[in-house]
Amino acid sequence: MTLTAHVMREIHQRIAGRQLITGARLPSIRALAGYMKVSKSTVVDAYDRLAAEGTIFARRGSGFYVSAPTPPLSLTDIGPRLDREIDPLWVARQALDSEEGLLKPGCGWLPPSWLPQDSIRRALRSLAKADAGALANYDTTLGFAPLRKLLARRLHDSAIDAAPDQILLADCGTQALDLLCRFLLEPGDTVLVDDPCYFNFHALLRAHHARVVGVPYTPTGPDLPRFERALAEHRPRLYLTNSALHNPTGAALSPLAAHRVLKLAEQYDLTIIEDDIFADFEPEPSPRLAAFDGLNRVVHVGSFSKTLSASVRCGYIAARPEWIDALADLKIATTFGGSRLSAELVHRMLSEGSYRRHTEGLRLRLAHAMGPAAERLATLGIQPWMRPRGGMFLWCGLPDGVDALTLSRRALDHGVVLAPGNVFSLSQSAGSFLRFNVAQSEDSRLFDVLERLLSRPGQGRGQAAKDAAPKPHGASYSVVS
Repeated sequence: MTLTAHVMREIHQRIAGRQLITGARLPSIRALAGYMKVSKSTVVDAYDRLAAEGTIFARRGSGFYVSAPTPPLSLTDIGPRLDREIDPLWVARQALDSEEGLLKPGCGWLPPSWLPQDSIRRALRSLAKADAGALANYDTTLGFAPLRKLLARRLHDSAIDAAPDQILLADCGTQALDLLCRFLLEPGDTVLVDDPCYFNFHALLRAHHARVVGVPYTPTGPDLPRFERALAEHRPRLYLTNSALHNPTGAALSPLAAHRVLKLAEQYDLTIIEDDIFADFEPEPSPRLAAFDGLNRVVHVGSFSKTLSASVRCGYIAARPEWIDALADLKIATTFGGSRLSAELVHRMLSEGSYRRHTEGLRLRLAHAMGPAAERLATLGIQPWMRPRGGMFLWCGLPDGVDALTLSRRALDHGVVLAPGNVFSLSQSAGSFLRFNVAQSEDSRLFDVLERLLSRPGQGRGQAAKDAAPKPHGASYSVVS
């Protein structure tokens, strides 16, 4: 990037971040040149180009002013002013927008070849011959009734007692969480999350202007003394967590920890959202908070995007009966109607038996991938924090002195998308960790790139950047340490 382009980008970012609004006066040429350590002629050139594109205009004898309308607010604008590598959305953006052929061990989904494409095609052909309503109509308010009945039976097998009218279908797990945040939160409310936790929890809560508090996570659940201290100090409205196959660590909640979390939730009037989208990856069911609680203080969320297809958007909420009606109103207000086609497709696959066979094969295949991935990483000095019971994730510590952010940036230059630990960590205390998806880590090129980068002096080493960066405007953060 030329120096002129660098100055232009600075002005564009200030306008996007609302530091400069329409009609605002820009810094003088001398002031901006001194701030950015460039020549005054560079700033003159940048201002001339910005004026030519219509972003700013000049007033004779007065200076330059913003002429472009203020753009819509984006999440990155209200987030921490940090390098993009530690933004909570960085991994998703890199993995979703990358070209074909890039290796994606940092992404959170299975390769297409692992998903039941033939079964999906058969189900689609069957739906194409069926009632035209599935192809053309909005779904009902709560969602396709036969699927909700089937989900109620599946939840009963996990000891979660939910009638079909206690289940609301959503387009995906993320939409389910968004509806719950709209329903349960007011701006400024406090929400507890695990540290580390799924990075999109941070972004979602920021969008709802919540105050987010992190509690360290252990191999058996949240650190209970610190969890209780956070409840007493911050009086949070919600706790958002994965109780089984925790993302990113792969840990599972122990019965003792589950019991204690629920007792504390009752004591401090806490509502818990249990995000259980990885349930079908688990070889043997671990405790579910919703099962112990009976959907009193716990809301249960599920999805089929990870196991069936990310293109077949179908998730659900299981909650108290009196909450479902209000959530249905919110669903209508924000999306009007759900995808009946997706709901009927999921129902056919779940009811015909192919889904059960598919998930059994997935669990076996993931188990076979987990060991070799852990062993190959260990030969590079990358050690798993724990060995998960199942699922796709390994949460790994890097060799001493290696910074995950720097390593991820350099790996991207070699066609590898990694997931640096600090995108998952509210406290920014996971700078020496990476999350690996074992299903996306079977290509030997990944380990060749890692070996090459780790063997070079200074490659991937450095400080976990910008720990002291300013906090965002739209959400506030604190960490119980």
